Formats: sequence, C-alpha cells, structure tokens
Amino acid sequence: MENRKKVAFYTLGCKLNFSETSTIARSIQDEGFDRVDFEEVADMYVINTCSVTENADKQFKQIVKKAMKLNSKAFVAAVGCYAQLKPEELAAVDGVDLVLGATEKFKIKDYINDLSKNDMGEVHSCEISEADFYVGSYSIGDRTRAFLKVQDGCDYKCTYCTIPLARGISRSDELENVLKNAKDISAQNIKEIVLTGVNIGDYGKGEFGNKKHEHTFLELVQELDKVEGIERLRISSIEPNLLKNETIEFVSKSRTFVPHFHIPLQSGSNDILKLMKRRYLREVYTERVNKIREVMPHACIGVDVIVGFPGETDEHFLETYNFLNEMDISYLHVFTYSERDNTEAADMSGVVPTNVRAKRSKMMRGLSVKKRRAFYESQLGSNRTVLFESENKEGYIHGFTENYVKVKTPWNPELVNTLHEINLTKIDEDGSVRIDFVSALV
Repeated sequence: MENRKKVAFYTLGCKLNFSETSTIARSIQDEGFDRVDFEEVADMYVINTCSVTENADKQFKQIVKKAMKLNSKAFVAAVGCYAQLKPEELAAVDGVDLVLGATEKFKIKDYINDLSKNDMGEVHSCEISEADFYVGSYSIGDRTRAFLKVQDGCDYKCTYCTIPLARGISRSDELENVLKNAKDISAQNIKEIVLTGVNIGDYGKGEFGNKKHEHTFLELVQELDKVEGIERLRISSIEPNLLKNETIEFVSKSRTFVPHFHIPLQSGSNDILKLMKRRYLREVYTERVNKIREVMPHACIGVDVIVGFPGETDEHFLETYNFLNEMDISYLHVFTYSERDNTEAADMSGVVPTNVRAKRSKMMRGLSVKKRRAFYESQLGSNRTVLFESENKEGYIHGFTENYVKVKTPWNPELVNTLHEINLTKIDEDGSVRIDFVSALV
C-alpha cells in the first residue's frame, strides 16, 4: 500500500470561498491525497485567501506560521482573492511555496507534482480579464448544510470594492449543472443548501460572462424548488436592485425556500450611496423590505452596512442609523470601512478618522443586538421548524429555524441533522432561544 500524502485546508472569508475550497479539496483528493484537519501534520497546506477583511495579510502570515510550526517541511500554497490581488506580497511570506490566482486555483493539481520547498513562492496569477470562465463548486463538510456556488465575479463598480479585480467579470453556472450539483448534495443526506456567489441576483450571464441571460435568478429559484430530497434552500446575500418582487412572492409560497433574506444596504444616506456607486437609492431598499414584510411577516431580514466611508459626516451616519432603527429588519452585519488599493474610494477626500469609524461601528453593532433581540421576541410563542447542527457546545445542541432564529436544547446526538417542529419559548441569557418540541419531521 503506497504511503498517501496528507493535505490540509484553511479558508478565510465568505461562503463562496468555503464552497470553492471544498471543490479544490476534492480535486486534490482525487490525485491521491488524504484530507486532514488544519490542526494536524500534513505534507501540504492550502490557504484560500480573502481580500475583504481588514487584516488579510496579517491573518495570512499567522496561518502560514501555524502550518510551518506543525511541519516545517510542508508545502504551502496560497489561492484565492488576496492571491490574485497581491501575489508578490504573499509569495514573499516566509514558508509560502506557491501562489495561485483567480483562474489557476482550480488547476492546483497541475502545480503539485513536486512538493519540495521553494526559496521564494512561485506565482501563477492571470490578468483578471482572463478570469472569464466558470467553475462550479459546492461545499460539503458541515453535515447539516452545504454552500452551492451558482455565480462568480461582478460587473458592478462599487468604489470601495476589490472583488471585480479579484474575481473578474460576472458569470454563471449553467442551470442544468446547478441542478445536478443540488441533486448530488441532497443524495448525501444534507438537509439545507445555501446559494452563494459574488452577485447572485445577476445569475444568468453565461459561463464566459456573455451578457445574454439564458436564465434569470427567478428561474433558477423556481427550478431548484423542484429538486427532490432537499428540505431547505436559503438565498445568501442579494443586491436590493436585483431582488425582484416576483422572487419575493415565489419564496413566500415556495416548498423549500426559507423566509430569510440578506440584503446589503451599505448606507442609508443617498449621498453616500451615490459616492459608493451603488445601483439603488434608499427608497428602493424600503420598498424591498416592505414587500417582504407584506408577504412574509415572520421573515428574517439581514443587512450589510459600511460605516466610516469617505465623506460620511456625522449627519450621514445618523441618517443611516435612524433609517435602520425605524426599519423592520432583524440583524446587521457591520463593516468598518478600510482603504483598498486600486479602488476609487481610496483616493476620495473626506477621510473619516479611524477612531470615529470605530465609534460608529460600535453604535451600529449595538443597534444590531437590539434588532436581533426584538426579532427573537416577536417570534416567541410561535411554532417553527428547526434544523439541528452537529456540535456539542457545553452540553447543548444548537440549530436554526427556517427564519434564522438560533435555538438551543440539551445535547442529544440523535437530534443532529434532523428537522423538528418546535415552539419558541424564551430567550436564554446567551441570546439564543429555548424551545419545546412539538413533533419530529425528518
């Protein structure tokens, strides 16, 4: 029996990265590697990087150091968004042997015939204009849910964002392939699929970015709703201008799509939205939220918001704060603006001091806690369906209802990856919700 080599993966960033790591891992396992946990000694460590988080380079260096501590002779590869944007920087990090950009990351097996250490990281990253073909992926690992990639890249030119530089033009998977992947996932007894991409509402542009939409996002949702064996489908983040009323209506009557929307706002001030080159004004956002509330009063609505964007005065910030405070939303993801090379915003005037950014971020996070609490309270006494996760956390098992309320009950291994009808009884001190069981479903 030959001695198989071991490979470990570390993923930074978004759900899309997790789905792609899974796909890359499967391709390497097909080459005769065994996948092990990142905490274990391996012959090769692959780090899927992110360019959105503030300390991308610092985080990356720490992870490389951790890998080198586990095995100083291991081969280290960096792939993904940061590897595309700053390949030379990553290649110069002590211990890194290979850096693969946006198109090369899926061909990693072509670069790993020889796992001997390099004095300097070898870089293979394309001009981003060459990232014009689509590679489908999905993640399997967490037994209860899978991330299914349906789209990649972005044609929007938001002034703060590096994603078009890191991932290229907007392009999509073919509908048949998405459905095939969804069936593959459901065959593995996974109960929930989360749709992911960079700009999923733009779904339909061809796999080479050709602009004629073969199918729309609504058609994608309608077809996925028919796939047998999937209990739940969740739309991850979708732009407000691309979330059409027809889609909202469809989800409200759907068999599998859950009443949970995550809709980036970024600012509640039209002045700032224009500076950001977002493709909507706040009035559109209000319309979307009102439409969701009209047809799904119990839906969970999450919001992305950026604080401290150049030109954001105290008045602009309060405009955003009050807009969100008055709106019937469920939680916020708060991002503190940070400068990114090669973006328009990096050269804008009206730079907000970092201490002011931090203060605004803290206020917004406080608002998020208040909003989530109010949303959870509005759900108490109602019957919902929960899907239990697989981890034992201090004697409790956690899960999420279809409308994304986090619940807990004493640990019972038989509950893992099962769906139950439950009644939401009270909010625990850790913020999750206690439940009574009504009946087992699946």
